[in-house]
Amino acid sequence: MSKGRLLIALVVAVISLFGYFGKSVLNPVTDEKQHVGGVTAEQEVALGLQAAPEMAQQFGGLHPDERVQAAIKQVCGRLLQRSEASRSGYPFDCHVLADPQTVNAFALPGGQVFITAALLDRLTTEGQLAGVLGHEIGHVVARHGAEHIAKQQLTQGLTGAAVLATYDPSNPSSQGSAAVAMMIGQLVNMKFGRADELESDRLGVQFASEAGYDPRSMIEVMRILAESGGGSRQPEFFSTHPNPENRVERIEAAIREQYPNGVPAGLEK
Repeated sequence: MSKGRLLIALVVAVISLFGYFGKSVLNPVTDEKQHVGGVTAEQEVALGLQAAPEMAQQFGGLHPDERVQAAIKQVCGRLLQRSEASRSGYPFDCHVLADPQTVNAFALPGGQVFITAALLDRLTTEGQLAGVLGHEIGHVVARHGAEHIAKQQLTQGLTGAAVLATYDPSNPSSQGSAAVAMMIGQLVNMKFGRADELESDRLGVQFASEAGYDPRSMIEVMRILAESGGGSRQPEFFSTHPNPENRVERIEAAIREQYPNGVPAGLEK
């Protein structure tokens, strides 16, 4: 390995680390300091609006029934008006996708939230729907998209430095080291994705509760998701979404934190 290549690799690594850890912002809703690089809220909104049509097309476009769309927007609006999510300032908009087979829901940076017809058809109560939408709103409020971009930049920088330091064109065996470095980088980002999902579960419990919904409905949603996965789901370690059965305990803990004296009567299920 040449000293010049190693020095360049060290410089790249230092710049990547400084670019990530040297910038932080305080989230007004979660009260957490976050590393989001130079991504602003306005850029998140623009990115989400730009990506929304293409993402919708991948799931067969928007559901054609305006009544279905209106019902989703009503629940979405209730969550935003009555919960801490309103403090985020993002222009949220919730949509139903036409896909009748893919059980899924997701949010783009900046406030575009989607749920497929396949998942919506499996839900049996408005409280369950509020739990799903609250979870996705949690992703936006917690700025997981901006965090992911910053983490991706950090991972790419460190991985590039590792490849530069270990790869030797005259030594074919070094290619294995480079491949391992790339794989590690991918797994790091997957781990961050699982942490994001668990945080969004907690925020979903909070937002649904504040809007007058029974947060225990989210536990039933986990059962629905587990059943839809069947036997084909990947092992949790290689998935950005934790297995639903492994999320129930965290959701129950979040409910106890929200209601230390027990869930009150009268919440909508």
